[in-house]
Amino acid sequence: MEERDAGDAQAGGLKMPASLVRLKVTLDHVEPTVMRRVVVPFRIKLHRLHEVLQAAMGWTNSHLYEFRIRDVGFGLADQDWGDGPLDARKISLLAAIEDIGAKSFKYLYDFGDGWTHSIKIERTFPFIGLAEPMLLEATGRCPPEDIGGPWGYQEFREALADPTHERHAEFVEWWGGEDYDPDKTNFAEQQSRR
Repeated sequence: MEERDAGDAQAGGLKMPASLVRLKVTLDHVEPTVMRRVVVPFRIKLHRLHEVLQAAMGWTNSHLYEFRIRDVGFGLADQDWGDGPLDARKISLLAAIEDIGAKSFKYLYDFGDGWTHSIKIERTFPFIGLAEPMLLEATGRCPPEDIGGPWGYQEFREALADPTHERHAEFVEWWGGEDYDPDKTNFAEQQSRR
């Protein structure tokens, strides 16, 4: 796959200007909903998109990741592992979407916990002077790192809310208190826990 310099790209039969793209990112298998809308340059390299998603979601960027666009994976390439993902540093979102023809894809983070994000291309825009990625909307709080994935997160919330839960004291000590509002997006607190 090579980077293309064309001003427009074909993806899924739709003509898409190659300047900016709005992405809807939803964390799968988590209630209440955790969703972010971001605008990024369509030519953003996938490794840079990973960094944008880490900041937008509130993750700590301490685990491996992979983008799955149809059946093709992009992440940190390992030359010792021949069947691993393609190098995310070498391809842009535009080129990956154009080559594969997808309008949505998956972003996997922390293979141990198994966080899966669904990403949908909602809209493309001509260049409007935006040089840096921008967070447009944030719904719901990102789960804490290393909580055990969606099922561990559910148990964490249940245990904090119920003083009679067998793991209540453990989670209160681990989290540092009983206060946890899954509906409240709080980036400052997440940043301070890093």
